[in-house]
Amino acid sequence: MQRQPQVMVLNQQAAKKEEGRKVQLENIMAGKAVADVIRTCLGPRAMLKMLMDPMGGIVMTSDGNAILREIMVQHPAAKSLIETARSQDEEVGDGTTSVVILAGEMLAVSSSFMEEKEHPVVVIGAYVRALEDILDMLNALAKPIDTTDKEALLSALNGVVGTKMVRKWSRMVCEIALNAVQTVFLEDNGSTEIDIKRYAKVEKIPGGELEDSRVLSGVMFQKDITHSGMRRKIKNPRVILLDCNLEYKKGESKTDGEFAAEENFTKLLELEEEYIKTICDDIIKLQPDLVISEKGISDLAQHYLQQKNITAIRRLRKSDTNRIARACGATIVNRTDELKESDVGTGAGLFEVRKVGDEYFSFIEECDDPKACTILLRGASKDILMEVERNLQDAMYAARNILLDPRLLAGGGATEMEMSVRLAEKAKSIKGLQQRPYLAVGKALEVIPRTLIQNCGGNTIRTLTTLRAKHATGDNTTWGVDGNEGELVDMNTLGIWEPFLVKSQTIKTAIETAIMLLRIDKVVSGVKRAQPSGQQQQQAPQQGGPASMGPV
Repeated sequence: MQRQPQVMVLNQQAAKKEEGRKVQLENIMAGKAVADVIRTCLGPRAMLKMLMDPMGGIVMTSDGNAILREIMVQHPAAKSLIETARSQDEEVGDGTTSVVILAGEMLAVSSSFMEEKEHPVVVIGAYVRALEDILDMLNALAKPIDTTDKEALLSALNGVVGTKMVRKWSRMVCEIALNAVQTVFLEDNGSTEIDIKRYAKVEKIPGGELEDSRVLSGVMFQKDITHSGMRRKIKNPRVILLDCNLEYKKGESKTDGEFAAEENFTKLLELEEEYIKTICDDIIKLQPDLVISEKGISDLAQHYLQQKNITAIRRLRKSDTNRIARACGATIVNRTDELKESDVGTGAGLFEVRKVGDEYFSFIEECDDPKACTILLRGASKDILMEVERNLQDAMYAARNILLDPRLLAGGGATEMEMSVRLAEKAKSIKGLQQRPYLAVGKALEVIPRTLIQNCGGNTIRTLTTLRAKHATGDNTTWGVDGNEGELVDMNTLGIWEPFLVKSQTIKTAIETAIMLLRIDKVVSGVKRAQPSGQQQQQAPQQGGPASMGPV
């Protein structure tokens, strides 16, 4: 007789289920709620949000990604929208507030179709079609920029920094961002690399004034020399970078040794000293001025190096060592016996240890062709410095995006309104059920100029109607909203431009997120079943018995 296969029975009471129109409408409501949280953070008149974390720390910012990263949400659709802001920040570094507001509006305009029992696939098809047309229109509207013209680049960056808290110092921040990005710009065999995260480090030191901030033509790190007799200032230093210990080797765990005579212990100590002298001699024969190790340097090794007038710094982070290597042309070496002349870095003009604030910092400056840099930020308090760093990161990513794709689009909601008018015109040629959702995408794009007007206290209906009429008649593609006054201005005159990569990625991400959430028709979430008071927790079922459905 054939044995009956084992059947796993899922306990339906252990999971909470929601499906159908209810799920889609709830997802739309969650998306609108998240968008409303940061709606006031768009534009130059953006309001700040003060957030307190569970540890009691305070964050004050108008950066959409920073705000959404700190708040806790339970709804899965809201979490998905927060993840969208994070991916936008990692991809292009700016437009995090815009992408969430736009995604929330894309969901909001679809709610009427869901309430009318229209199939989501029809709405999604119209959204996909609209996205393809929008990307074609953006390519047609894009304006090229000369990356060798510094003033044109600074003007483009000013449009990004002008909406941030540091807009009062926008010129200085733009110059710092552009200088840092051009420093780390690396072109090799036809490929371009601009690695801001790894090679442009921001060092925040409270105190001083914001105007004291600058980009170093080299790197700095928070380390002092290991021996008081070593030099604290060296011109044109020869630099050696090591990723090994300058001390005797220790056992991985407990090490025991037995000695038959007292002389054997003395011999062991002599062998340790000889080993340290040997590795120091390997370094000394190359006549360096500065030795930097990622690991430890023993007191004896410091003594040998100090005797030869060599300065040593120990236990530096790997990321800092990589920046020093790129700045002065040195090679990181793992064994001292493999050191050769080509590993010595000679590109630096000055090494100096200085006291900044309450701490000692080592500076390696005046490098010939540094491909890494440190940005020194000064400011009144830690909170201000954190916000300035966030704004500076946005400016650096904007500079990177322009250098990678030197095209610009008009800011101030001009591009979004132009897209809206063009989609409305194109919707007339679309037949069938897709026409209304296609038209709704254009309507949703108007949320950007509308929010800019609202945030500066302008007359929303009148200004938006005038702007729509201006784009519908004549060649007024660059007319948008002045975020400070709420008036209509030609962005060519005002000089507000946005990088093409940021704008296209914002619209693409927002529409794709809305499509993804509209595709969801069922949510299954695991919930704990209530236990009777005094009853112990139910034991795991025996093999072959019914299995309970745990958290999903």
